[in-house]
Formats: sequence, C-alpha cells, structure tokens
Amino acid sequence: MAVRSRRPSYVSIAYDEIRTMILSGELAPGSRLTVRPLADRLDLSPTPIRTALATLERQGMLEGHEHRGYFVPTLGRDDMLDIYEVREAVDTIASRRAARAPDRDALVETLDGLLKEQRRFVRKGDIDSYAELDMRFHRTIWYGSGNHRLAAVCENLAGQLRIGNNISARAPGRPEASLDEHLEIVDAIRAGDSRAAASATRRHVRLASAALAELLG
Repeated sequence: MAVRSRRPSYVSIAYDEIRTMILSGELAPGSRLTVRPLADRLDLSPTPIRTALATLERQGMLEGHEHRGYFVPTLGRDDMLDIYEVREAVDTIASRRAARAPDRDALVETLDGLLKEQRRFVRKGDIDSYAELDMRFHRTIWYGSGNHRLAAVCENLAGQLRIGNNISARAPGRPEASLDEHLEIVDAIRAGDSRAAASATRRHVRLASAALAELLG
C-alpha cells in the first residue's frame, strides 16, 4: 500500500511564512500585522493566520495589543542581554544533561555534522546560513538533553535568540571563535563530562552576549 506524504497544515504554512518575514527583516521591528492583509497575501483563510499569530506571540516574536493587532517587537540592548542571561541558564542545563544522555553518541554525530556545515558556510562568508545552523546546533542539544520541559522553554526563546544570533554573528571574528567554542562543547559531550560541557556552554553564551552588547552599544 502506498504511503501518503503528509502535507503541511495551513497553520504551519502561515506560521512559517510570517516567521520568515520577521526573521529576514522584511517585517521590521515596530511593523503592525493584522489578519486580513496577511490572509490576502498568503492566500489563506483568516483562521490559520490568527492561530499562527497567536503562536508567534507566545514565542515572543510578536506583541499582541487588543483592538490594534500584532506588532513585531522592538528589542533594545537591555532586552537582548536579558534574553541571553536566560539563555545561559537553560543552555548550560541542556549541555550538562546531554553529556549524561545514554544516546549521546548519536547526538554527537549530529552535532559533528552541523559543525562541519557551519565551518563550510563561514569559509564561504554565508553568515545567514551559518546563523541558521547555529540555532539548529543549540536546538539539537536542547532536545538531546532529554528534558522536554526544558526544550519547550528554549523553543519559546528561539525566535528572540535568532534575532540576537543574526546580530552577534556579524561581529568581526565572532563566527570563527564561535566554531571553536562549539567544538569545545561537542568534545565535552563526547567525553561524557557534564561539568566541562556546562562550563564550555556558559563561556560560549557569555562571549556571544558580550559581542552582542558591543555591537548594540
């Protein structure tokens, strides 16, 4: 019997399209989003648009204002540093747990592959693709930690972290340094050294936060 391929739902289509517009900068900070224009643009009914907007609001990628619609948040320097402070805590926990995971060999294999691809994009100067893989690298560790509640918390930060990553990745020399820091994290997880994994992750996030603070002034 033939296996049917699962088609993406209208909600997931709306979510992906709107999220891409936000992360690409097509929808700039402060932009207002309302249901009807988006429905017309994406050729979808209002219902999946509303659901997608509500999901993006829960993830911190939109701000909802009653009777006014949704807005792309304007995140200042202090906002981003607050986000990275939370990131340091959750990423450190995730790496520590990942180093103790029973299936960490498979996890490390995935991380090695992502790190190889990141190096390739850095050599090409493709910072956008590098930043996308950076999020996949950390998301892999979140889920590899085995703590699904922790992964859910991290996902709520993911959109805001992507904004920060897009900025800090453009600091001179930062992508190259980040790759070395990623390797240190992977090697600690590979060795099953939870303390070293936590320490390497903490250092990595703090250095990324410092680069972000410098760029934002």
